[in-house]
Amino acid sequence: MNLKGRQFLTLKDFTPEEITYLLDLAADLKDKKKKGIAVDNYHDKSVALIFEKDSTRTRCAFEVAAHDMGMGATYLGPTGSQIGKKESIADTARVLGRMYDGIEYRGFEQSIVEDLAKYAGVPVWNGLTNEYHPTQMLADMLTIRENFGHLEGLKLVYMGDARYNMGNSLMIACAKLGMHFVACTSKKYFPNAELVAQCEQYAKASGGTITLTDDVEAGTKDANILYTDVWVSMGEPDAVWEERIADLTPYKVTKEVMNHADDSAIFLHCLPAFHDLKTKIGKEMGERFDLTEMEVTDEVFESAQSKVFDEAENRMHTIKAVMVATLGERK
Repeated sequence: MNLKGRQFLTLKDFTPEEITYLLDLAADLKDKKKKGIAVDNYHDKSVALIFEKDSTRTRCAFEVAAHDMGMGATYLGPTGSQIGKKESIADTARVLGRMYDGIEYRGFEQSIVEDLAKYAGVPVWNGLTNEYHPTQMLADMLTIRENFGHLEGLKLVYMGDARYNMGNSLMIACAKLGMHFVACTSKKYFPNAELVAQCEQYAKASGGTITLTDDVEAGTKDANILYTDVWVSMGEPDAVWEERIADLTPYKVTKEVMNHADDSAIFLHCLPAFHDLKTKIGKEMGERFDLTEMEVTDEVFESAQSKVFDEAENRMHTIKAVMVATLGERK
């Protein structure tokens, strides 16, 4: 399968076969890394990594993947470029496209990464926008496949605010790959109706299903994967915390909730997670709202069912696969 030159902006742009190819490629690259087999024949390539939002996993995954492949990588942090300030997106794209072989973008509106892709003339990879998080999806799907041996027919339940990049992207990935996606949350946090309808069409073709419910017990019954994320996204005001905590506490992933799922169920989280008070923000919010955890209990996060650190590692392997596929495989 040839994906050379393709943009990687959202999984809506990829067929189930293409997504599966990327997962297979990632698994192969992961196996090679574990065995010490180098895939470093990209010494003539360099990539630009634009981060308008700070990151741990996405930045490290791209930088280590590029290093493993023999590439040069330039990190442009929130204050490290003139993108959108003194220089337009189109102009930035045309400058970077003359210097680099690929561009990663992590930031705000999806329109920004789409404009970069339109003008750059090289592959652009979406490291996260407000609407989509496709590199996270590949890591999630690889982790799930490693645990169950397959994806088709599995039930994934997303609990929390399902209106933004994680809820959107999980719904798309599950629908494309024949999985049963459930958004289990308050009705005010259901995903966009237009995207739901689009995903229902994907699911119809793949054998998957889309379910929206505010009933925790029914929504999580016999689930194979329970997934959650922080309740307040980067860039949102502190005032949002009180509302989200009040609305979403019934959808916290607890041991009781995990017990509704299948005995072999796993827990996933894209991280960082407020499962204790050992972070500055976690401590502040804990004191302010008299909480010891938020979207997931420490008991679940630290349990054998939790695969969050396998999932975090898989960011690197799947991002490497995206770069290899879009820059062109080399033997």
